[in-house]
Amino acid sequence: MTKPLGPYTPVVRAGDWIIVSGQLGLKDGSLVDGGVAAQTAQAVENLKLQLATMDATVADVAKTLCFLTDMDTFATFNEAYVAGFGDSRPARSTIGVAALPAGGAVEIEAWAFKPLPSKQ
Repeated sequence: MTKPLGPYTPVVRAGDWIIVSGQLGLKDGSLVDGGVAAQTAQAVENLKLQLATMDATVADVAKTLCFLTDMDTFATFNEAYVAGFGDSRPARSTIGVAALPAGGAVEIEAWAFKPLPSKQ
């Protein structure tokens, strides 16, 4: 997994919710080549790795918040997003921004609902 770029926790549990901080298209500390499609695919893979640390999957994701530095790449982003999420279709917001950390073109944050096992 890629080390965080700043003073934050990549994934936290808050009760029954798992919150994954924004994931970029980074692999081994560098942006992947291939533009928005490749960065989106890698961001989703990074998201999956973070979810796995909490025994969750994209099927548990209820909401994503996505950031693009160029809204003209929205269709390309959507194709890669759908490929990465498979049949899962969480609620989603996609926002155009001026810039992202590390020069990224895409960032994806996720909120997953995964109830804690009941204690009996």
